[in-house]
Amino acid sequence: MNFPARHLTQPDLARRFAAVRKATLALVEGLDPEDCALQSMPDASPAKWHLAHTTWFFETFVLERYAARHTPFRAEFREFYNSYYHAVGEQFPRAQRGLISRPGLGEVLAYREHVDAAMLRLLETQELPGECLALVELGFNHEQQHQELIVTDFMHLLSLNPFAPAWHADPPTPATPAAPFAWTAFEAGLAEIGHDGAGFAFDNEMPRHRQFVEAYELASRPVNNAEYLAFVEDGGYRRPELWLSEGWQTAQGQRWTAPIYWRKVEGAWQEFTLHGQRPLDPSRAVVHVSHYEADAYARWASARLPTEFEWERAAPLMKSGGQVWEWTSSSYAPYPGFRATPGAVGEYNGKFMANQYVLRGGSCATPAGHARATYRNFFPSAARWQFSGIRLARQAQ
Repeated sequence: MNFPARHLTQPDLARRFAAVRKATLALVEGLDPEDCALQSMPDASPAKWHLAHTTWFFETFVLERYAARHTPFRAEFREFYNSYYHAVGEQFPRAQRGLISRPGLGEVLAYREHVDAAMLRLLETQELPGECLALVELGFNHEQQHQELIVTDFMHLLSLNPFAPAWHADPPTPATPAAPFAWTAFEAGLAEIGHDGAGFAFDNEMPRHRQFVEAYELASRPVNNAEYLAFVEDGGYRRPELWLSEGWQTAQGQRWTAPIYWRKVEGAWQEFTLHGQRPLDPSRAVVHVSHYEADAYARWASARLPTEFEWERAAPLMKSGGQVWEWTSSSYAPYPGFRATPGAVGEYNGKFMANQYVLRGGSCATPAGHARATYRNFFPSAARWQFSGIRLARQAQ
């Protein structure tokens, strides 16, 4: 399989499985059933659905295959919580997930308990083949992706509420003053790109291969709110010459005038955050911008977005990564020699390699230890609700 589990023993996998499952529940602790049931747009899902789908993954791909006496919690869940695995069977329409009030949150939590108990019995009482262990590790890395989606999807839901409620009542940690902007130069040469096989990686990070990269310069940090505000105030959203044609049509059609969570109140810019609506912090990295906006800003700044190969080559030298996912100019495509895993699990990444752009790095919503230098996140060009930002690049001067 393309999902190695070489660095964790079976007891370690059991402990990691339990820890990740517990972390997911901690995310929704204190939320009301209504909070967990609503869907703000077709691209987002209710928190209740994320809780169930990540459970479905373990029941479908691990317990059905390797636990001889496993009894499904409810047979209907096999279709209802299938996201996009056509080889498994039918799926409930994605855009209608928020219309389902039943099963309720309590039953979904009971479903998780049922599957967790079965998984731990399996991991703690049977010696399992390597393929099974690889699926377990893939499963909790998949769940960590959904932990981030719980944050981004629920934040989008709250942003539509006219009361602008905070998810976290405590104020955000004050941002440190932005480091001076600087360019770091990189000479032309061959770069080793992709995962080296030590530890877990998703299949889209492999195989490792060589990529020639021309000489370039990369910004020392992501673009911050103050810098992006200058673009807004310079008419950035009113100047078609800065935008890709499709981006301009999208921005005009959806009436974009600033990042999705920026709001002007009595002449002053504010930003909706996990802590509610706050005054715009000039030092924080600009976030929740689409690829279209990132590209337009880069053109305004007489720069460009980096390729994902330039980004990965520079990753060991970056000091300010991890605040926001950083858009690249690279289309999400397979690496040379990429082969999807046979069967339904092979649908995990490869089937999405069209009409998407790669983001690199990680964000404040990414679970600790989940991201790595070779990690390839991806979204469509118009996606704005993720914690996505901008790091500039330019040709060598």
